[in-house]
Amino acid sequence: MAKAIIVTGTSKGIGKELCERYLQEGYLVAGCARSQSKIAHENYRHFSLDVSDEIAVVAMIREVKREFGGIDALINNAGIASMNHFLTTPFDSVKKVFETNFFGTFLFSREVGKVMMKQKYGRIVNYTTVASALRLEGEAIYAASKSAIENLTQTLSKELAPFNITVNALGPTPIKTDLIKAVPQDKINALLERQAIKRFGNFGDIKNAIDFFIDEKSDFITGQILYLGGVHN
Repeated sequence: MAKAIIVTGTSKGIGKELCERYLQEGYLVAGCARSQSKIAHENYRHFSLDVSDEIAVVAMIREVKREFGGIDALINNAGIASMNHFLTTPFDSVKKVFETNFFGTFLFSREVGKVMMKQKYGRIVNYTTVASALRLEGEAIYAASKSAIENLTQTLSKELAPFNITVNALGPTPIKTDLIKAVPQDKINALLERQAIKRFGNFGDIKNAIDFFIDEKSDFITGQILYLGGVHN
């Protein structure tokens, strides 16, 4: 029987690529974004929603469970960034970052966690960032939202462990997607210099780590924060 996976934030970038790759590998895939789907595949189901909309998220997970029969893995990929000195950051920007990054991760983890708890199996992968570990100037709000996700990840890993559910987080380095388009080149270069391996990350780096976390054999790996590029706390 095909495995079922949910990926959030699938309109473009890493989320879209993950969906397409898992479909190639025979998964049943459900994705979501505020926009309509750009993926056409018989085993893909798309939901147009905001990840911080509790009613919409609950309805999506109920529908995915009904159609797929279960949910094996959740990739909380949806995320936005806001890069400003904190003194010039509008409060509205702070709310939007936390709504998408933290509230979205919480809602999907909670609703999918209920399904996984009943089936006594599941893999949840959240996203953090090396900006959190490196305490990067100009990224205080973005990094704070991801630090909240790190704490959530490690606490959920304890609460869900009795149900054979693992919860881990992946912290990518800069990847050439829309998320970093507005970041000045000198800031990107300074960040890359602080990595042990001084290059941009790529899709293969992300998927390799996610595949490790969601593998059935990784049932003893939980509550871990994995930064790429040789970055560490």
